[in-house]
Amino acid sequence: MRHERGGAMVAELSIHRPTFGSLLHSDPAIFSNQEDDDSSNKNSPTSTNMSPRYYGSSTPPSGEGSPYHSPWNQPSPYTKSPWILPSPINHKFPNNGLIGSLAREEGHVYSLAASGDLLYTGSDSKNIRVWKNLKEFAGFKSNSGLVKAVVIYGDKIFTGHQDGKIRVWRVSSRNPSAYKRVGTLPTLKDYVKSSVNPKNYVEVRRHRNVLRIKHFDAVSCLSLNEDRGLLYSGSWDKTLKVWRISDYKCLESINAHDDAINSVVTGFDSLVFTGSADGRVKVWRRELQGRGTKHFLVQTLLKQENAVTALAVNHESAVVYCGSSDGLVNFWEREKHLSHVGVLRGHKMAVLCLASAGNLVFSGSADKSICVWRREADGVHTCLSVLAGHGGPVKCLAVEEDEESDKADQRWIVYSGSLDKSVKVWRVLENAPEWREYQSPRLSCYSLPTQNKILLRHRG
Repeated sequence: MRHERGGAMVAELSIHRPTFGSLLHSDPAIFSNQEDDDSSNKNSPTSTNMSPRYYGSSTPPSGEGSPYHSPWNQPSPYTKSPWILPSPINHKFPNNGLIGSLAREEGHVYSLAASGDLLYTGSDSKNIRVWKNLKEFAGFKSNSGLVKAVVIYGDKIFTGHQDGKIRVWRVSSRNPSAYKRVGTLPTLKDYVKSSVNPKNYVEVRRHRNVLRIKHFDAVSCLSLNEDRGLLYSGSWDKTLKVWRISDYKCLESINAHDDAINSVVTGFDSLVFTGSADGRVKVWRRELQGRGTKHFLVQTLLKQENAVTALAVNHESAVVYCGSSDGLVNFWEREKHLSHVGVLRGHKMAVLCLASAGNLVFSGSADKSICVWRREADGVHTCLSVLAGHGGPVKCLAVEEDEESDKADQRWIVYSGSLDKSVKVWRVLENAPEWREYQSPRLSCYSLPTQNKILLRHRG
């Protein structure tokens, strides 16, 4: 699966596809059909949720072999959380590395979203926590559904859940720490209106029909097109749905893949990218039709046996990155007509999440590490560092520009959520010296002076 020479892994720019491996697929989940009663200050019963497994060994992390039972039983989500901050953010920290750590007890962290000085975290405890300067600021909860995705649009927060629902929350204009649920997608009005027409149903299993506008399996990913006011949702039900944010109307439901959709991301040139457990990365082009939209499949970037687990788009350089269960990150460039450009080889296990900012791309993995890559002017990617410290798979990433950053000293704050029930905060310098070695307990990363190779040496 990886090219090894003398015990080292080499990352090469290549037009060849990665070697096929065994397909690692998500476990199905069993969901309740009962309507939930979401509230920002009500309790919820414990629930049983199964999570996807994309691990390269036969032994999953602790807790992954059985359903998760949330210990959350406090009277209000505003009650102080069992998160611990050993050290505050130090904005004068000079180098790449850990600057804050939040260890929690209430659940595995599955989703993150950062907006300005606020950090939103979602977990299998069904709570969405809001943090300001790494201190608890607010919270709201849903009575049903592990929080698998969080995106922010102005004063609204959209959350995707394992029960197949998308919930909409709004922050109060009078009290910035107060949040209230204002809707669910699809809306009750649209649900009832669609249910009377038999043509609006699709058969998902033998003798089971569901409404086209509703996800019937976990909502695994969300992505926004803020310019067009559109929300995209991908699901384990293999469909991609397009929502108009202004009225929460479902504009399209697309049978996009042959297996669970794990990632969706809006891109450049009216393109949308989807990645699935079927090993495909597909490109969809949006065309406006009145107040609606129509998406057409224009290209399939990748066909492989290994599940596609994460996607990211760098809008500045117009590069598409794809992480998969074999630990590789493939990428394509618009400048080269979305042809395959290369592979980043930095992980021993599945890549579970990707994020991009400036000239950097971050890859989080089931091997508990985060690789930081910088795209040079000639398109070659240099490994700047490997961030290690999590005790479990890195499940989600979010990146925000450091408030003291400038063009001469571009710095980023990186948030990483893990199945070890923690969130870690890192500072990364974009213009870090190429020849510097950053060591961690598990990996050390070297940037070589060769034109297109990066060497990662594994240590005991």
